[in-house]
Amino acid sequence: MNTVKRSHLSTVGSVCLVSIAGRVSAQHSGGHTTSERPAEQHESHGSQSTSGNHQAMDHRGAMSDMGTPTGMFASGTALEPRASMDANPMLHTMLGNWNLMLHAKAFVLTTQQSGPRGRDRFFSANWLMPMLSRQMGAHSLTFRTMLSLEPATVTDRRYPALFQTGETAYGLPIVDGQHPHDLFMEIAGLYAYTPSEGTKLFVYGGPVGEPSIGPPAYPHRTSASENPIAVLAHHQQDSTHIAYSVVNLGASFGPIQLEASTFHGREPNENRWNIDGGDPDSFASRLSVAPSDNWVGQFSLARINSPEVTSPDEDAFRMTSSIHYHRPLHRGHVASSLIWGRNKEIGEHSVVFNTYTWELTVRLLEKNWVWTRIENADRDSTLLTGETPAALDVEEEVIGRVQAYTLGYERDFPDFGSWLTAGLGVQGTFYTIPDVLKPIYGDSPRSVQVFLRFRTERK
Repeated sequence: MNTVKRSHLSTVGSVCLVSIAGRVSAQHSGGHTTSERPAEQHESHGSQSTSGNHQAMDHRGAMSDMGTPTGMFASGTALEPRASMDANPMLHTMLGNWNLMLHAKAFVLTTQQSGPRGRDRFFSANWLMPMLSRQMGAHSLTFRTMLSLEPATVTDRRYPALFQTGETAYGLPIVDGQHPHDLFMEIAGLYAYTPSEGTKLFVYGGPVGEPSIGPPAYPHRTSASENPIAVLAHHQQDSTHIAYSVVNLGASFGPIQLEASTFHGREPNENRWNIDGGDPDSFASRLSVAPSDNWVGQFSLARINSPEVTSPDEDAFRMTSSIHYHRPLHRGHVASSLIWGRNKEIGEHSVVFNTYTWELTVRLLEKNWVWTRIENADRDSTLLTGETPAALDVEEEVIGRVQAYTLGYERDFPDFGSWLTAGLGVQGTFYTIPDVLKPIYGDSPRSVQVFLRFRTERK
């Protein structure tokens, strides 16, 4: 489709969303609004001094329309266990009948790497999520945005990340680096209808959003909450968390959620300040199951049209599966994820990449965090060329698997503020690599990050 058609598609989508909002508001207007939350939750929003119990009730009230009977929406419509609700800190207040919610996080860090390919860098990974939602009886409407200043705080169009590949910088494939997020990570709306207890129908979408493929993206996973570095398997598991022209239809029935999406398959380009857009040309579906408040599992499939600009004739067929666990502790919690991602490139040269990730994050005594991430990932032949013009001509093939083992600790500063917390953290990663990579990376490559973490969190 040409530019005029894309503009027409965007206009039609906007009109449909406004029409839904107006129709639902008209059905429930007339001087009062029906709400599923108890009256004391509304009162606590306007109080300047509330008890701890009221704050917890207020938090759950503000978040009640952010999920399904199955679990909590984490990124897009991907689910985390419902028990993780109180582990996802969010500022919130009432604007009339609307809940205004805000979540923000920033890591300011230095990374140091060993070996011939090792690099050092000072940068910041960060994101900001303002959301506006309203519950109207059986209906709810949410407007979601997610922004990042990484186009400015990650210099040189990527930060050092050994053995990481995917997307481009200065026209060449990125090797041993992670690209920054776009300024606009999400601009989307979510309308949901609950016809009966345990059943929810919803439509989600917008110019920038996340289709129904993969686990919750790593910036949103509770099991990865304190790790500032992207997963090594990002482009085989959750890279579609920033996609364009997303339309997702879904339904949940008791512990089961079913979804189907269409979206534009090309990954964001190097201009991280704009919205790339594009016609819907790719498809995804996902099945999620939550047998209890502590567990969620998902299996998803996607046909992604021409995701990489360096291989415009290559499509990708992606399969993912994951299990997520969360359990609250006294003054803390345990969160864990086990993820598998499989990419099969479809074109003249077909190749399959498998990746496996296990994450565990434990919060202890409110101010202490310990985490680990263990990865096993197929890597391609661009690691042999590095970021050189030769990488443009190389036929991607699996050259072996890289294992990455990360361990980290963080300590929150005491009494930092009433709505902002800060912590000082350190993590280290060591790798085991195939023999073919040892002449390039050395026998024992390592990386270490030391960082300050800031996060919105109401005490």
